[in-house]
Amino acid sequence: MSRLKPKIGAKQEAAVLALLSSKNVEEAARAAGVTPRTLYRWMSEADFDAAYRAARRQAYGQSISRLQQGSTAAATTLLKVMVDAATPPSTRVRAAEAILSHAAKAIEIEDIDARVKQLEEATEASNQGRR
Repeated sequence: MSRLKPKIGAKQEAAVLALLSSKNVEEAARAAGVTPRTLYRWMSEADFDAAYRAARRQAYGQSISRLQQGSTAAATTLLKVMVDAATPPSTRVRAAEAILSHAAKAIEIEDIDARVKQLEEATEASNQGRR
């Protein structure tokens, strides 16, 4: 049964939050006010597992957003390190390699995006031709 929002109780919701913020299952169980055995059992249930995975995805997405916010400063730092004559040559080379690697990856992603768009347009045109 696929659901948009897994149905779990308030105690289980507290356990999900505890799992996200605790070092281990035992600590999460204490924080949620249940036994570790209960929490392990819940973790094997489909609805609880789905809620936990959704919460983890959301937390991870927020982390990625924070990293993206710092990407401009990171690029500036790499560029400064790369051109600073006072920086050791090995560090300057590593900064240059990082810049080139990320630039190449960006080009690859742009190329893939363009190819996907072309395929989507071709598929759409083909589907319209069949109508």
